[in-house]
Amino acid sequence: MKIRSFIIAYALVLALLLFADRRTGPKPEDHYSHVVDLTGTESPDQATVKGSPATRIISPAALIPGTWSAGQIPAERLIAPLVVIDLKSSDPVSQITLDDIATWESQHGVVPQGAVVAIRRVSGASVTAVNGLPITAEAAQFLMDARYILGFAVETRTNLASDRILARQLALHGNYVVDGATQFSALPETGSLVIVAPSKSKTVAETPVRVLAMVK
Repeated sequence: MKIRSFIIAYALVLALLLFADRRTGPKPEDHYSHVVDLTGTESPDQATVKGSPATRIISPAALIPGTWSAGQIPAERLIAPLVVIDLKSSDPVSQITLDDIATWESQHGVVPQGAVVAIRRVSGASVTAVNGLPITAEAAQFLMDARYILGFAVETRTNLASDRILARQLALHGNYVVDGATQFSALPETGSLVIVAPSKSKTVAETPVRVLAMVK
């Protein structure tokens, strides 16, 4: 019931934003044309197949006890600009590097402050689980320190225990990770707004989550 009421609250925010975009008069600069549901479908055999659970949020508390649980993450950090960076290598252990970010910013502009960064695999490789995020610790640290991003979203199941130094930095920066997301292929590199709706539980560190992207 808690996650349902939380999702309803975000749905109301979404409805208000869409209603505002449809008012008469000049079209506002931040006009969103449609919504893409990035939430993965829960598999019936999720208990036995690794990587099959639906989209979830990994809160700072899952990385360092005593930091924000999923339900304690401030609401203003759960609605954010969404940028998409492509990982083109077919190697399942490949990662976004600082050079990749520099190339992306030369083409699309600086990653906006307070954004969530989605990492999209465009090689067609089928990867169900990886050890750690598909981004180097150096590149992730740059995004957190220089661009003040709020979190990462990935399409695969992620084991952050494989890089404890990065996991600690994520938690200390208040960053969260959304894994098992879908439909990144339907998103532009910039201009979208992401809405993340976790449970309001103050004790759960990792929980299934609903993720919506408003696309211009």
